[in-house]
Order: sequence, then structure tokens, then C-alpha cells
Amino acid sequence: MAEISRWCVEDMVIPENCNIVLGQSHFIKTVEDLYEALVTSSPSLEFGVAFCEASGDCLIRKDGNAPDLVETAVENAGKIAAGHSFVVLLRNGYPINVLDRIKGCQEVCRIFAATANPIQVLVAETEQGRGVVGVVDGFVPKGVESEEDVAARKSLLKDIIGYKR
Repeated sequence: MAEISRWCVEDMVIPENCNIVLGQSHFIKTVEDLYEALVTSSPSLEFGVAFCEASGDCLIRKDGNAPDLVETAVENAGKIAAGHSFVVLLRNGYPINVLDRIKGCQEVCRIFAATANPIQVLVAETEQGRGVVGVVDGFVPKGVESEEDVAARKSLLKDIIGYKR
């Protein structure tokens, strides 16, 4: 039986005013399909995609329309170094605007996280390779929202972000 030889926690780099989507897929065509899903979602969306190939050449595949985000996505994918994992960095858009498109890609198996919070990826390593076990997204709760907090949340969604309720 295979055993876990090492556990590690990898901190992701998220540039200012950006979001990250971390997922798992199953095919080399992931990079092309994620690119198409993202580039057609909004004319103002900037993004970088990196994908850790799990067989064949075992390369980090990359694409995007913002070179700095592509570079940082590759950096993050290199830290994770787990087969068939992918990293998407977004600027001028939110995960909520593209998650259905990402999930709709035939290669995508799961989404681990979609956030602007600091994120840590929990990785297990065996003699075969590395795999994402889960993520730590943001911080622990500090309490339960009050009526004032509810009003502030609704104001943020309606007045600042523009989501109507």
C-alpha cells in the first residue's frame, strides 16, 4: 500500500485586485478550453491560466491574456506541483462571473476554491507524485453577524458591487 511521504502547505500568490480559482481537471486540452471560456466571458476580463500536466511531458502548460497573471499562475502551479491541478488568476472580474463557464469545461473535475482571500493549498506527496487534499481559504469566523452587519452586507452587494436584491 502506498503511503504519504510528506505533507506540505503552499501559500498562493494573489496579485492585488485579483481573484484565484484552483481546480482539478483530466486532460491536456484544459488550457485551451479554460482560455476560451474566460476570454469570451467579458471583454474587460484579464486572466492567466496554468495547468500541471500529469502524464507525458509533465509540463506546466500556460495561457492567458495578461502576461503578469500568466507568470503568477505558473508560479502558483509550480508550488502546488500536483498532476492535473490548475490555477486561474482573474483581474477586472469575479469568480462568480466565470465559475459556471469553468465548471462547464468538459475536462474540469472539481473546483477547490474561488476567492480573493489569502489561500493555502494542502498537498500530500507519495512516491508517485503530489495531490491537492484541500485548501485553507481566508480566516476563521470572529462571531455571528448582527443586524448592523446584515445591513452592511446588503449595502455592499447592492450599492457597491451592484448586485440587486
